[in-house]
Amino acid sequence: MNAAYYLLAICAGLGITLQTTLNGQLAKGVGGDSVAAALFSFTAGALCLGIFSLMRGGIVASIAAIPAQPLWSLLGGLLGAGALLSYVVLAPKIGLSALLGLAIAGQIISSLVIDHFGLLGAVERPVSGFKLAGVIVMLGGLAIALFGDRWSGLVSS
Repeated sequence: MNAAYYLLAICAGLGITLQTTLNGQLAKGVGGDSVAAALFSFTAGALCLGIFSLMRGGIVASIAAIPAQPLWSLLGGLLGAGALLSYVVLAPKIGLSALLGLAIAGQIISSLVIDHFGLLGAVERPVSGFKLAGVIVMLGGLAIALFGDRWSGLVSS
């Protein structure tokens, strides 16, 4: 595996954390309107992608091919919008670390299922018992991160 890809994935994770934080601040700045903050964020992102697509070229052929795609393949945008909106709404309620820890848990579990069964056109990559054990350890770590302070209070009482 290429180490640069792993580094890029870590940077993407950092970007999601920063995006969530910045969108929360944006929501506060627009009177607490989480939907408006998500809309403004997606609009800025769409504009950037549009400019990049125009600079790179080939966007017309890509747009022309969209009607031939299965309808389910277009749901990514809806899911992304829903995720962004939920992040903006949930971050102030449960905290950034809890939100992103639970979101990552959802990503890990769903990605293992998708990989294992090769769903949605993904390459089939069977999940080994060793990999499953690693996920259980990670989820245990998340549980400690989320509830450790509460549990330590119970032990010391």
